[in-house]
Amino acid sequence: MTDASTTLPKTNSSPWPSRPFHRQYLMRQANNLFDFFAAPSLNPKGGFFELDDDGKALNPANSVRQVHGTTRMVHCFAIGSLIGRPGSDEMVDHGMHYLWNKHRDTRHGGYVWGVDDHGVTDGSKQAYGHAFVLLAASSAKLVGHPLADKVLADVTEVIEHRFWDDTVGAVREEFGNDWSQITTYRGQNSNMHLTEALMAAYEATGEKAYLSKAERIAELIIARHAVPLGYRVAEHFDENWVLDKEYVGSEMFRPSGTTPGHWLEWARLLMQLWILGDKRLSWMPDAARNLFRQSIELGWDAQHGGFFYTLDWDNKPVLREKLWWPVSEAIGAAAFLSAYDREDYFQIWYRKLWDYAENHVIDHERGGWLSELSEDLKPKSRLFTGKPDIYHALQACLIPLYPATGSLTAAIISTDHTVKQYQ
Repeated sequence: MTDASTTLPKTNSSPWPSRPFHRQYLMRQANNLFDFFAAPSLNPKGGFFELDDDGKALNPANSVRQVHGTTRMVHCFAIGSLIGRPGSDEMVDHGMHYLWNKHRDTRHGGYVWGVDDHGVTDGSKQAYGHAFVLLAASSAKLVGHPLADKVLADVTEVIEHRFWDDTVGAVREEFGNDWSQITTYRGQNSNMHLTEALMAAYEATGEKAYLSKAERIAELIIARHAVPLGYRVAEHFDENWVLDKEYVGSEMFRPSGTTPGHWLEWARLLMQLWILGDKRLSWMPDAARNLFRQSIELGWDAQHGGFFYTLDWDNKPVLREKLWWPVSEAIGAAAFLSAYDREDYFQIWYRKLWDYAENHVIDHERGGWLSELSEDLKPKSRLFTGKPDIYHALQACLIPLYPATGSLTAAIISTDHTVKQYQ
């Protein structure tokens, strides 16, 4: 089964997510992630520690909490609460109070990027960070946290009045602490994660304005840009949303060229958006299939395995490191596509991706998933230090277990109408 173009034999053709052992495997991997991140991440001074490869706090004396880290932990432990993981409600509560009391800027509004024990370390207001605030608030609402409605209303207003550009149907990227302009740069990554959060907010509230914004972002980023580029997602734009192929930014957050992992992320998000939009926008499933196929065709290392982090515009690998999150997103995308497209291709790749994760990415000795591998799959720490978060890997484990009907949190609730309310 090394050739992903082959057809599954009838004796082995039933989808893995329907098999009892595989379902047990997925839940076991999810539980292992919770075990690795739960207690060691909780910072008694508020917020959460980032962890090293052994699961110990990085810089415990004065840890910087970035807003996307705080909010991703809230989101993931809200998932834990929904599936019945003991201890999760306490983690959600811990994170929500830190988000509201420390990240929230009571003077200028919005949520600051970085905070430590002494105060604000980076007061900038990032669209990327606010997307995760919206996601965290939406997830916290589903478990009934008492701050969820306040945060949801607050961040919705901030996104609407500070970030959203209705003339194009996307958000502006970043501002100073006082909402002064930092740059005219526009980026797809923040808009992609906002699409995820807007869908979650729509499912949590039923307010269609969230869904409408998500559809407009998808139209801009995918239909207007990625499709004409041969289903390659452009990352960097100027203020008029003209593609900037020469852009060079942070290797971690804004690497040059294209990032196949984001093509995979969009493949799943488009399927979710198509379903939530009552399957009106017929271009989305085809785009999702093609984004997935292109990520495999151009981004997968046929020699060693794994996805190259970035490609140039001639489709040559630039950053050849293999990170944990693209394979996580690929698993989620393959699971979603397999639910609606019975072609063996997506099932075969779902299995191949789990083979790769099991044999190379999951750290069976210490726990968690290795964040970075070299081109030849040796552990490496050039772009990332330690094990940054639970978010991508956890969703890879749990998305295949639940109906492919929208966001993971809503899918969990749809299978269990006895979810308890937060006490």
